[in-house]
Amino acid sequence: MGLKNTFCLVLLFVALITKEALAAQLLVGGSQGWETTTDLDSWASGQTFKVGDQLVFKYSSGLHSVVELANEDAYKNCDLGTSLDSKNTGNDVLKLNKPGTRYFACGTLGHCSEGMKVKIKVVAGNASSSPASSSSSPPSSSSSSPSSTTSTSAASTSCSFAAIFVLLASSFLATIVLSMY
Repeated sequence: MGLKNTFCLVLLFVALITKEALAAQLLVGGSQGWETTTDLDSWASGQTFKVGDQLVFKYSSGLHSVVELANEDAYKNCDLGTSLDSKNTGNDVLKLNKPGTRYFACGTLGHCSEGMKVKIKVVAGNASSSPASSSSSPPSSSSSSPSSTTSTSAASTSCSFAAIFVLLASSFLATIVLSMY
């Protein structure tokens, strides 16, 4: 009975590790980060955001902030009065916990209306974190697009290697545990 419990715990542990290994950290705005000069709409349209992924907002603390807005009307009108949450550390990480659309804007006066806002459409966790195909959106002339694609592809590749490693390790552990019977 003890070996069966151990085996079940190992499988549960491996499942949890695999889930975390497949999640991606996405730098909002690519290499330019969360800045007024970044074309955030183009960056977001080239990404697939899935449940479990993390958004990383990097910016100059004191110059910018991150405000999560309640709905699309607040997003379109830059209504910061409806904020759900606000961050201002300059290196804020937000986990995407469920499917749906989330709206973010800079809380500094005038920055949202200058375009420093982004709409994130989160899909179920089994979708790919790789960039969307170029046929789904026109290519951008912004310099942030190629670097954001590269960083996202690197994150996906790292996650793939991590997932393969976890699967191989779990197979090895299962073989050892089963051979003990």
